[in-house]
Amino acid sequence: MARGGKRKGAGRPKGTGKFGEPTKAIRLPISMIGRIMNFIEQKGLCFPIYSDKVQAGFPSPSDDTPAEKLDLGAYLVQNPASTFFVKVAGESMIGAGIFPDDLLIVDRSITASNGDVVVASVDGEFTVKRLFISQRKVELRPENKKFSAISFKDESELNIWGVVKNVIHRV
Repeated sequence: MARGGKRKGAGRPKGTGKFGEPTKAIRLPISMIGRIMNFIEQKGLCFPIYSDKVQAGFPSPSDDTPAEKLDLGAYLVQNPASTFFVKVAGESMIGAGIFPDDLLIVDRSITASNGDVVVASVDGEFTVKRLFISQRKVELRPENKKFSAISFKDESELNIWGVVKNVIHRV
């Protein structure tokens, strides 16, 4: 008598489970099961997005039916393997809409260009500034007149950690 293994006709027919499609058994850390199940039940981090735009000026009539679902992860993060989040301290970038305690979404896979807002390490200390590159010099400039630009000389060490792609700001 055969025991174990795959048996013809055994198990639930494919596509008839909770998700209506074939599934695959995987091993998960026990500590992650709750978060993963929540993600699955919500069908990702998707939220309703309306086709009408909200007026920041004179009010206009609006349709209250969501047009589609918005996956925040896909919207905010283009390269998940090279993206990190960091909280802001200080007020040197308020002119760029970056305030203390804001959350920056930073992509390390993007090569920084002139004018990009970057997270950089200057002599081992981290800062967020706007990058300016000319033939004569490289500068990290704040977006607040109370602060000075950081100009680079031969003895200073500058490492660009990533380009800021999005800012999450609480109202």
